[in-house]
Amino acid sequence: MCKRKIAASFLTVVCALLFAACGSNAANGADAQEAAAIPRQKEPASKAIVVYYSATGRTKEAAEAVAAAVQADIFALEPQEPYTDADLNYRDEGSRVVREHNDPARHTSLVQETPVRFADADVIFLGYPIWWGDASWVVEDFVRHNDFTGKTVIPFATSYSSPLGASAEHLAEIAGTGNWQEGICFDQGMTKEKVMDWAKSLHLNAMRQ
Repeated sequence: MCKRKIAASFLTVVCALLFAACGSNAANGADAQEAAAIPRQKEPASKAIVVYYSATGRTKEAAEAVAAAVQADIFALEPQEPYTDADLNYRDEGSRVVREHNDPARHTSLVQETPVRFADADVIFLGYPIWWGDASWVVEDFVRHNDFTGKTVIPFATSYSSPLGASAEHLAEIAGTGNWQEGICFDQGMTKEKVMDWAKSLHLNAMRQ
């Protein structure tokens, strides 16, 4: 009788272990199916960031279109002392931009000189308005304070009538590092669609250093 009781007890323990194992496998299988059902977000093809300064809002529109076209992060440069409409009146000899143009020592510093993900980015889209035939000095200050080694820089500007001119080359000279591209200037006929088409037409992988 004792042997039978021991055998029965042993079988009971074995059955309990088997049921527990089956339950665990079923749970693991359900977890795996649930995990597989969650869509994975694809990494963007490039680690790009759009850095821009906008005085009137047009460069902001262009920057947002570029960021949407290439799925890039975006960062707005902000002067510590923001410009008012009166400050931007270049027709007024006493306005702030005229005084700063005549005396670079008057330039204000930036609230933040370097974007958070700048170090990880390998492509930098750099947007700015054209001031006196050149890039806004707000952008010059950003370029002067950052290292573009190993990065491809693609300038884009906005202007109602002035061309890109030598603004991109001037910024490249200030930087001293980076693989600077020719760039483009969007005039008064700029639209979101035109900006996005331009950005999508670029072969970012081929441009990288």
